Amino acid sequence: MIDGLETSARTIATDAPESDGTLEWHDTTIVLVRAFAGEHAGLGYTYGDASIATLVEGRLAEVVRGRDPMDVPGAWSAMRDALRNTGAVGAGAMAISAVDMALWDLKARILGVALCTLLGRAHEGVEIYGSGGFTSYDDRQLAAQLGGWASDGFARVKMKVGRDPDVDEHRVDVAREAIGDGVELMVDANGAYDRAQARHWRDIFAEHGVTWLEEPVSSDDAEGLEQLRGGPVAIAAGEYGWRPEDFPPLAGAVDVLQADVTRCQGITGLLAVGGLCEAHGLPLSAHCAPAISCHAFAALPPTRHLEYFHDHVRVEHLVFDGVPEPDGGLLRPDPDRPGHGLELKV
Repeated sequence: MIDGLETSARTIATDAPESDGTLEWHDTTIVLVRAFAGEHAGLGYTYGDASIATLVEGRLAEVVRGRDPMDVPGAWSAMRDALRNTGAVGAGAMAISAVDMALWDLKARILGVALCTLLGRAHEGVEIYGSGGFTSYDDRQLAAQLGGWASDGFARVKMKVGRDPDVDEHRVDVAREAIGDGVELMVDANGAYDRAQARHWRDIFAEHGVTWLEEPVSSDDAEGLEQLRGGPVAIAAGEYGWRPEDFPPLAGAVDVLQADVTRCQGITGLLAVGGLCEAHGLPLSAHCAPAISCHAFAALPPTRHLEYFHDHVRVEHLVFDGVPEPDGGLLRPDPDRPGHGLELKV
């Protein structure tokens, strides 16, 4: 049976000031959850406020204590029920995600198999794209980061847009010169535009060879997203889906659906999203948290690629041993390490 949970949070400064179309930040907080059963321990995490750790301890620890570690979906349902009045979206969803991830890792370690093997491996590895290109970067920083990923064999890179539209065409040109013509250029507006602005910038980005426009309007505006589809620029959204029920409205509104395993109520929630994408013939893209996402999304047939996000790559290498390293443009889960293979550094 599950003996209990242990939580902690670590806040790590960014290596430079960062911003996107709607937010500025200077640090990243990772919330860690460990689940114990006898001599075995599973590890889960999410990115959010440190208060998520308190929520896990106060609302979820007792819910999972004493349960069968083989019945992860049962624990997931019990956690959702326990947060009915507290809120199972936002911080609540991230709390469930971290615990659910820890429980899947615990189950895999008890069974002595890799997490991707336990879930059922649909892909040998997951294609990745370099993600950063913050609006706070000057031209030199932008070119160095995106050009570095291109030199490392990444087939795609993504940059932030929308904070200062007057310079975005120039920044896109800087990025293109740095990565060359053979690398796909993607942009992310983080919901910075209204519908009219989004149509305008979609067409301008298309003229500059951009192939992906993420969250041109808010993910809450499914109608606005749907109106933008149909051109050479793929419309993507979904990273703020907090639960499986949030994704069906987006299924007919985007060209590529995104999901974040550290937000969408964990691996159990993600499996439901994967089934939705299969039913709709819709590609699925992993949002951030690459060290765990490469296991979770390798198990999903609709997976197209994984966001190799600059901040999370830094944090995961600082916090964990066993972080998978890119092989050109591919991130492969290690089938020889039990669970997701991550261990906390001292």
